[in-house]
Amino acid sequence: MNMVSGKLTGHHALVTGAGSGIGAAIARSLVEAGASVTLAGRRSEPLQALSAELGADQTSVVSGFDVTDTAAIETGLKQAREKFGPVTILVNNAGEGPSAPFEKTSLDLWNRVIAVDLTSVFQVTQAVLPDLKTHGSGARIINIASTAGLTGYAYVSAYVAAKHGVVGLTRALALELAKTGVTVNAVCPGFTDTPLIARSVETIVEKTGRSQQDALKEFTKHNPQGRLVQPEEVADTVLWLASPATQSINGQAIAVAGGEVLAG
Repeated sequence: MNMVSGKLTGHHALVTGAGSGIGAAIARSLVEAGASVTLAGRRSEPLQALSAELGADQTSVVSGFDVTDTAAIETGLKQAREKFGPVTILVNNAGEGPSAPFEKTSLDLWNRVIAVDLTSVFQVTQAVLPDLKTHGSGARIINIASTAGLTGYAYVSAYVAAKHGVVGLTRALALELAKTGVTVNAVCPGFTDTPLIARSVETIVEKTGRSQQDALKEFTKHNPQGRLVQPEEVADTVLWLASPATQSINGQAIAVAGGEVLAG
């Protein structure tokens, strides 16, 4: 049984990018803990499949939820509220991380990554904030950043810049909302066993002819434990931050990375 099973009963959590990987794992954990969860994302099929797995009574599907489109965000939130009422837990998980050398990073690629990974957090949070402030104590904003928001990686400059921005926004908003009862924190996973990493491994294999095992080492080498983080480990951290016991945890960027990033 989940360590906070039932403790989120009465909460309405909105999870962006919920269709697969970390987002799906977070949704599963929140449902197990008793929350009603809106599964938000662009593609309907994976969201519907996850809803069927978790149960239609406790989940709502909002597809076409483009986190870069203000109108799509407002439409999605209206749908979410119609079933479960105001949002009390927001998990900003949607994102992407294309790679390119800095000199070959076009302005279009830069703008796209900043829009999807950083500006979206601003837009979705601003749209949901009235719900959260009305709820007050116990309301949560949890941003899925990355160890890239705490350190640097080569060949993903736009992603690193965006995730640093997410961490900075988290800290600023945590201070602004401190007296409202709404807490704001970031979770910063290292390289995680998700479809995104699987595709990256396949790309390395195709471009270099290296074996899958050798290609995977490009990602596991960053973790002192020599492995990929599991999505469920990230979800457990989100679940802890969402629980009633963490009211004093605010403005933090918590690395889930096997010791890759150590606090100074």
